Amino acid sequence: MRKILVCDDDANIRNIMEFSLEAEGFLVLAAADGQQALQMVASEHPDLVILDVMMPGSDGLTVCQQLKRGSATRHIPVLLLTAKSGKGDREAGLAAGADDYITKPFSPHKLVEKVHGVLGVKR
Repeated sequence: MRKILVCDDDANIRNIMEFSLEAEGFLVLAAADGQQALQMVASEHPDLVILDVMMPGSDGLTVCQQLKRGSATRHIPVLLLTAKSGKGDREAGLAAGADDYITKPFSPHKLVEKVHGVLGVKR
């Protein structure tokens, strides 16, 4: 079973992601901030990390950069989730090392589609 870590400071969004991904058979872990996400990556070794860009403390871009710099974590795909949808925002996310980008509001179907694409899972 593939393990996905979702990180968003909004509990409602975390719940939507958890429900949608668990319905697809994924094991879902949840973090409320960037620091907690980094700790969970180190202890749980997820197959994918979904990070909200705008969070208090360590934002999603910073956490993504840290993951992509780490020798033990650089292989983990990262999806960034954000309300920022400008071209420059997308480019900044991809420059930070993200594998793909999801804009809010998102449909659960689109989230699952992106996760399957990044993980190379056929439906």
